[in-house]
Amino acid sequence: MKRSLGVILALAGFLAAMPAYAQEQTTAKFNDPSRPGLLKVSWHNGSVIIKTHIGNDVTISSTRITPRREPRDAGGLRRIDPGGGRVNVDSDNNNVIMISNGSSTGAGSLEIDVPVKTNLNLESHNGARISVEGVEGDIEVTNHNGSVEVMNAVGSVVAYSHNGRVTVSFRDITAGKPMSFTSMNGNVDVTLPPAAKAELKMRTDNGGIYTDFDLQLKPGSGDRQYNATLNGGGAAFDLRSHNGNIYLRKAK
Repeated sequence: MKRSLGVILALAGFLAAMPAYAQEQTTAKFNDPSRPGLLKVSWHNGSVIIKTHIGNDVTISSTRITPRREPRDAGGLRRIDPGGGRVNVDSDNNNVIMISNGSSTGAGSLEIDVPVKTNLNLESHNGARISVEGVEGDIEVTNHNGSVEVMNAVGSVVAYSHNGRVTVSFRDITAGKPMSFTSMNGNVDVTLPPAAKAELKMRTDNGGIYTDFDLQLKPGSGDRQYNATLNGGGAAFDLRSHNGNIYLRKAK
């Protein structure tokens, strides 16, 4: 009996210490749905997942994670803030929707459905990943401590991770717009359409550079820095990693 009581008490303590999950969903609208809007996300702790849907609205689903157990130094005080960083959604008359969690404490994830033609400016400080799928527009992504994935994109992409892999694939690219793909401590993996035209700068300090394209290397390439043209040249592409490999792939 004493053993059973001990197990029950231990289980109760474990459940009390487990984090609580709070789910929220809201919808926002661009003020001018006749043209692509800009979605700006500033997130502290958690993944950001962007997908497309048919429609003009932006649907935001969030999961906040907060600890059940109060800190030891709370001294019996009652917490009045929501914890975990409540989602803030704002919009303006310039066709911009801004999403943030307003706090560096707690953790949570975002899943956002946007119109196919949407411009994105996304940032997470400690997100496991930022993922974008099928968006057509100008895309800027920064993840300080996590991976960046932009897949099946149409348009232009600027992607940066300090501590994570950067993976980008294009269905089509916007001519004349410079693009960059950078990771300090991870691989950079970019897939382009076979007929893509690009001016390439590629550098890795502690890794290798791999491709299945037929590149035209420019004079002076070498010593970790390689400049080349692809299919006669076009949009400027900058691929860099400090501690990782660079992969430039031809879409199948």
